[in-house]
Amino acid sequence: MIAANRLRLAVLFRRIARYSLLIIGVLVFIFALLSGSEDYGGGINGIIKNSPNAIPWLILLMFLYLAWKWELVGGIIITVFGAFLFYYFNFSGSNFFVSTFIMTLLLPVLGAFFLLSWYLRKGMK
Repeated sequence: MIAANRLRLAVLFRRIARYSLLIIGVLVFIFALLSGSEDYGGGINGIIKNSPNAIPWLILLMFLYLAWKWELVGGIIITVFGAFLFYYFNFSGSNFFVSTFIMTLLLPVLGAFFLLSWYLRKGMK
C-alpha cells in the first residue's frame, strides 16, 4: 500500500515538472523570440536578429528533454540552471518584476520535483 502511494506521488511530481516546464519553456521561448523582433524591422529578418534573446529558454527546453530521459541528471541540471536564471533575471540588473520573479522561481522548484520523483522511485527498488 505504501509503495503504491509513493509511486503515485512520484508520477504526480514527474508529470507536474514535465508539463509545467514544457508549457513555460515553449511559451517564454516564443515570447522571447518574437517580442523584440519589431525593433529589428519585424518579419523573419527581425526574428532572426532577435533570436539570441530566446537562447536561455531553448537551453531550458534541451534540459527538459534530458530530464525527460534521465530524471536525476536532468533534475540536477534544471535546478542549478533555474537558480542561475532566478539570480540573473531578478538580482543582476536594475529591473525587478514580480512576474519574472515568480516564473524564474518556478524553474528550480520544478527541477526539484524531478529529483523528488527520482528519489521516491529509487526508494522502491
